[in-house]
Amino acid sequence: MLVRAVTAPGLRRLCRGRPSSAVACFPPGRALLGVRGAEAAVFLQGLLTNDVTQLAAGGAPRALYAHALNVQGRCLYDVILYRLHGSAGEEPHILLECDSNVLESLQKHLKLYKIRRKVDIAPCPDLSLWAVIPGEQAGDASSSLPKCAGQAVLFTPDPRAEVMGWRLITRKGANLSEIIPGSEVGDVRDYHRHRYKQGIPEGVKDLPPGVALPLESNLAYMNGISFTKGCYIGQELTARTHHMGVIRKRLLPVCFSAPLPKGGIPEGAEILTEAGKAAGKLRAGGGDLGIALLRLAHVNEPLCVNVGGEKVKLSANTPEWWPKTAAK
Repeated sequence: MLVRAVTAPGLRRLCRGRPSSAVACFPPGRALLGVRGAEAAVFLQGLLTNDVTQLAAGGAPRALYAHALNVQGRCLYDVILYRLHGSAGEEPHILLECDSNVLESLQKHLKLYKIRRKVDIAPCPDLSLWAVIPGEQAGDASSSLPKCAGQAVLFTPDPRAEVMGWRLITRKGANLSEIIPGSEVGDVRDYHRHRYKQGIPEGVKDLPPGVALPLESNLAYMNGISFTKGCYIGQELTARTHHMGVIRKRLLPVCFSAPLPKGGIPEGAEILTEAGKAAGKLRAGGGDLGIALLRLAHVNEPLCVNVGGEKVKLSANTPEWWPKTAAK
C-alpha cells in the first residue's frame, strides 16, 4: 500500500537555506514486525507506553514512538510504530520497528498476550527501513523529498525528535536514488554518531532490556508516552515517578577528550567525578561520542572514566532539542 509523505514545518526549517542537496540514507540495523487485524490497535494499546488509538485513527500522526515495559516498569523494547492503513475504515495495519537483535523475542512477547485477539503478527522481510537525515550542508530537501515519496511504502518524520529527520520504508531492493534524487547511502557509524551527539537512545545497547527506566531514558521528551491513556503493562511505577516529579538520572550525550585508549571506552564503564564519586555509566559510544546514564547533580562537573589505570576525561551536555523546562 502506498501512502503520501508527511512533512512538518520544523523539518523544512532543518534543511532550508543550505547550499547543497546532500541527504544521507542510513540502514539503522532495525527490523519491522507487522501487526494486522481488526483488534490491532486495542491489542497494542495495553502493551505500549503511548496512545496507539491516535495512530490508528486514520489521520495524523503516521508514526509513534513507544516502549514495551515489563511488569516492574523497565524497558523491554523501544519501538516506532507506523500506520499503513489509510483511514479508520480500513483494516488496521501497523508496523513495529525494533532492534533487529530482538525481533524474535518481541514477536514472542506479543504472541504471549495475543490470547484470542483478532490480529496477525509476522515479520516483514520484504521491507527495508532507512533513516533519512539531511547532511551538514543539505539543500532545501523539504521541497524535493515529498515529490518522490509516492514511490515509498511510507515516508514520515521521525516521531522522537526533529533532529532525527525522517523514517523511510521501502520495498526490499528499491532504488533510493529514484525515491530521493541526489541522496546517498551513508555509513551507519555516522548515523549512530549523530544519535549520540543528540542524546537519542536506540536499541538494546542504549536501553538494556529489564534495566533501563523509561523516564530516565527521556521517553517523555521524545513523545513516547501518554499519561492520560488507560492501563498498560508497567504503568504503575512510570506513572508514580512522573507524578512525583523526581528524576535524578537521565541519558545524556557525552564527549570524550582525545587521545582515546587504543581499544576505545568499554560499554558499561563507570563514570566518576574528579573527587572519585560515582556519576553514572556509559551505555554505548562510537569514537569520542557516546550516550551515558548520569546523575543530574554531576552533569556540569568535570567527569572521567578509568580505563586500564588511565583516566579519560569527558563532558556531558543537555541537548538543544530538549524542552526548555527540562531538568538542569
